[in-house]
Amino acid sequence: MEYFRTERLVVLPFKEGDAEALLDYFEKPRVNCFMDEQLNSPEEAKAEVLKRSTDRSQYAVCLPDDTLIGNLFAYPERDEDTFSVGWNINPKYEGKGLAFEAAKGLLEYLFTKRNARRIYGYVEEDNIRSQNLCKRLGMRPEGTFVEYISFVKNPDGTPKYENTMQFAILRREWEAQKAS
Repeated sequence: MEYFRTERLVVLPFKEGDAEALLDYFEKPRVNCFMDEQLNSPEEAKAEVLKRSTDRSQYAVCLPDDTLIGNLFAYPERDEDTFSVGWNINPKYEGKGLAFEAAKGLLEYLFTKRNARRIYGYVEEDNIRSQNLCKRLGMRPEGTFVEYISFVKNPDGTPKYENTMQFAILRREWEAQKAS
């Protein structure tokens, strides 16, 4: 089953063969928000891929040859017209516009196939690349949560709290942007 395609990518459910590629970029997450998803062994990666393969909120981002290069997620809110989204691309594939292409495809998919009304995402204040991606997608900043959440520890062992920005876009904003 295929969720959607873009010019250079195919977005699919996770499959067993994705474990090695998932481990490749989750062994050392570069962004703190993914530290709780860190994988430490091929066995952990296999278990994680199995879990993601049945989770409709998880999307495998692949090249046309089926190579996993990243993942997307879209968590529906209770009324299922609002989604919290995010993306993670293997650093080996950065700098080619693939994250933008995948994220844009995800927003299009959610608005047209899942009937989303509102899509939002959280971005750590120091993750400038992801903030810029949100802006390129037409998402607007809605605010910053000061010391909102902790994913890692300070050198003294206390939680390091992250300032976290929220970006969002409504379907009508997405449609107006596409029409212009």
